[in-house]
Amino acid sequence: MTGSMTRLLRRSLAATVMLAVVAEADTSLAASQLCYRGINLSGAEYGDRTGVLGTNYIYPSENTVRYFAGKGMNVVRLPFRWERLQPALGQPLDGKELQSLKEAVDLIQKHGMAVILDPHNYGYYDKVQLPQVPTTDLAFGDFWARLAVEFANRKGVAFGLMNEPHDIKAPDWLEAANTAIRSIRTVGARNLILVPGTNWTGAHSWSADVLGGGANATVMLGVKDPLDFYAFEFHQYLDADSSGTHTACDGNDSAIKGLNDATDWLRQNGKRGFLGEFGVAGNDGCLAGLKQVLGVMNTNSDVWLGWSYWAAGDWWPADEPLNVQQHNGRDKPQMQVLTDGLNRKASLAPACALIKPAN
Repeated sequence: MTGSMTRLLRRSLAATVMLAVVAEADTSLAASQLCYRGINLSGAEYGDRTGVLGTNYIYPSENTVRYFAGKGMNVVRLPFRWERLQPALGQPLDGKELQSLKEAVDLIQKHGMAVILDPHNYGYYDKVQLPQVPTTDLAFGDFWARLAVEFANRKGVAFGLMNEPHDIKAPDWLEAANTAIRSIRTVGARNLILVPGTNWTGAHSWSADVLGGGANATVMLGVKDPLDFYAFEFHQYLDADSSGTHTACDGNDSAIKGLNDATDWLRQNGKRGFLGEFGVAGNDGCLAGLKQVLGVMNTNSDVWLGWSYWAAGDWWPADEPLNVQQHNGRDKPQMQVLTDGLNRKASLAPACALIKPAN
């Protein structure tokens, strides 16, 4: 969540689209328009493993979910903390926390929206980074096997492997990602998987070897999925350092170039993408940049599945610049841009499926 309160705390698809897959997913078929357009509902990733629900962290309320569904959004990227869901590596998931997560998914789907599950950990468990002991590739795979079992083949649920891995060389992250993918498929889950790159998975830096070991654009072509049913997740902010922590969109040109370059990369390699995070302040310059971002998405739906804006959530303060949570019955200016065209009829193309049918 690069554009959160701090660096590290950071419908409509009709219900029939989300809740029924009528044809085999074929990634060679492009949707006539974007499949998924929605919001990150932040809150369940707050605090540490000892946090108390309702005091230190929160899942989305029905009022919040209803608001964004009513605007025509059809997907929620749902952040949560790995440590709270799995208090001990290699051990069962916490029953109470799992129930809270399931209730949140139920609530979102009740309002006709799909869900992307998002362990919002930046490639860490507590303060130990993948793939260091004990936060090894196998531990990461174990976590995803356990979580995938709980949501396996649930229509309208996709798996986002990890939020913004960083300070991890691309080959190391690739190995962790492939281990998780293998675990998900081993338990029989055919859900769509969203795979980020390292280095905050920025579109603008996708082709740069920032950390050594190779660029995402080269290394992440090594993703191995037995079902070949995944998409790459990109994030992109418009401020000067692409962090989403400034109110001026001085990096707009770089951001749009990055998204166009990512589009070309996806098309050239026969891959699909999802813009999991982007956000701007509500000033005129940034709103113009936001329109450009959406333009890139809308004109390239052959490779982009869609987007989820960062961010909103019940505890976000009204003065947080990127926040689009409604306050006192008033919409934020960014929502005027985001909702433009959201209520158009969604595509029924097989490429929009979040579950790959069994052969």
